[in-house]
Amino acid sequence: MSIDQTWKVGALAEASGLTVRTLHHWDRIGLLGPSRRTAAGHREYTEQDVVRLYQVLALRRLGLGLETIATCLDVGVDPVRLVNEHLAAVEASIASLEALRHRLAHIQGELASDRAPEISTLIGALGTMGGADPEREQALRRHLDDDQIQTLHDRAAALGPGAHYLLEVEWPELYRRAEALRTAGVEPTSPRVRKLVARMDELSSLFNGGDSGISAAVRSAWRHEPAALSGDPTVPADAWHDLTAYLDQARAHTHSTARHGRTTAYRVIQ
Repeated sequence: MSIDQTWKVGALAEASGLTVRTLHHWDRIGLLGPSRRTAAGHREYTEQDVVRLYQVLALRRLGLGLETIATCLDVGVDPVRLVNEHLAAVEASIASLEALRHRLAHIQGELASDRAPEISTLIGALGTMGGADPEREQALRRHLDDDQIQTLHDRAAALGPGAHYLLEVEWPELYRRAEALRTAGVEPTSPRVRKLVARMDELSSLFNGGDSGISAAVRSAWRHEPAALSGDPTVPADAWHDLTAYLDQARAHTHSTARHGRTTAYRVIQ
């Protein structure tokens, strides 16, 4: 029977390019802890720990914070899907930039020859510069005003490369997991459901800056146009309505529990 390989903290730090101090810190905050300890209490990292370390570093390179990374891994984001989605986004960006380069080079040639570029060429360049999913953008604009749309764009830009991961990978994954729990008959008051909802609301705050008006408008857009917002035309409206009602029940229970806790604490103080 083969014995699983393990790494002491110093060896793992050297192999990963991190410092021992960093690994100790990640252990303290619960991001990456060793699965084993020696009889003397020394840390021993297993192969599964190394897999998690790779996931942490991959998400970190997307610009995500340590708390966000911990939450992503705890809800079980598939690292293979993460890499595939990120690669697809990079390739799409390269293709878009290449198309824009060709159009701009053509416009430059026209202007250098004292010829006015054709309107169709200018429109094509503008379309390439837009960047956003046009169907999703139009759906949002039916529910949000220009200032609210701009706020979403500005917040997404501030998040950097991590914005794509959050919107295109983690958020859909959270909804898929919630729907799986709903169809399995798990009560919305379950801690598993409430944890998913808490993460969804956290992501929402990252993009809307805590603006309740934007949050309500985006929820309205999702409620009325789930296919456009999700990018999946096969999404049935009825199933989406059932899921949103399920998630709202989880939120209501969380808020009720929080209010009860505050009331109890107040009575104890009194």
